[in-house]
Amino acid sequence: MGVDLGALVDGLGRGERRALARLLTVVEDGAVDQLREVIGALHPRAGRARVLGISGSPGVGKSTLTDAVATRFRAAGRSVAILAVDPSSPFSGGALLGDRIRMQGHHADHGVFIRSMASRGHLGGLSFATPQAVVVLDAAGFDDVIIETVGVGQSEVEIAATADTTLIALAPGMGDGVQAAKAGILEVADVFVINKADASGAGKLESELRGMLELGHATAGADDAPGWWPPILRTVAVRGEGIGEVVDAIDRHTAHLDAGGEGVARRHARVRHLVRELALESTRRTFSRLAAGEDDLLDTLASRVERRELDPYAAADELLVASRAATG
Repeated sequence: MGVDLGALVDGLGRGERRALARLLTVVEDGAVDQLREVIGALHPRAGRARVLGISGSPGVGKSTLTDAVATRFRAAGRSVAILAVDPSSPFSGGALLGDRIRMQGHHADHGVFIRSMASRGHLGGLSFATPQAVVVLDAAGFDDVIIETVGVGQSEVEIAATADTTLIALAPGMGDGVQAAKAGILEVADVFVINKADASGAGKLESELRGMLELGHATAGADDAPGWWPPILRTVAVRGEGIGEVVDAIDRHTAHLDAGGEGVARRHARVRHLVRELALESTRRTFSRLAAGEDDLLDTLASRVERRELDPYAAADELLVASRAATG
């Protein structure tokens, strides 16, 4: 039996959680025609939610930190949606870590909605469906949407293209200072949080971070200095220590974005990123159809390249021409 998307969209407008959950399933399943219908209907209703990205290496306590920040938002009367992007199961393609289990304190609160999504191998630590899921949650009327990503690495700074404010969580004794420099997250973080700050090495990690930030500032030069200097905060999230300061920093960053043109620029960049990703995904799907046997052109081109009759770039050009023809 097909999904009545119109009824689900109407249900979302009435605040029905079942409709919200089913629409997110449609988004995550990724059927192109359904995605187009859902986003087409909900896009005009979105654009009001604040999007917060929380990322960091595995083991730094991101889920506990996310839970504590969400609790503070709720205490301020704000509704919160949490998208926890987990590693994909190699067998089922589903989420492995079960962040909803770790956030059971919110299960009876209608002002909090938690959803785990599988990254399914997508680079950047985000699921391809995540930006579209944000549109659904935004249209559902949540004040804050928190995206907790799978971790931080050299390819995992994509969260900054999706969030208004990016919070990077680190912990002492995990080599996070060096990792921060390698991953390039010094450039994308709006707020640094040293979690598990009661462990030894917290002061050393803060000094390393501060030194790297100051070095980056000096290298950029005074004329290129940013208007926002990322604060470095300490927390023990499992006990709720330092969370008030983290939320204050998030609110200050929001005010900073609203006061100047940076907020408008970030939202524009986020839309650019989404449009580009959708175009790339459409191209990928077209190539997948060609490779799946609907057209044997790819095999033919590969054979010609193997026989040195054609170079790889020329073969790619022919494949692009064929893909354009296939999409009309």
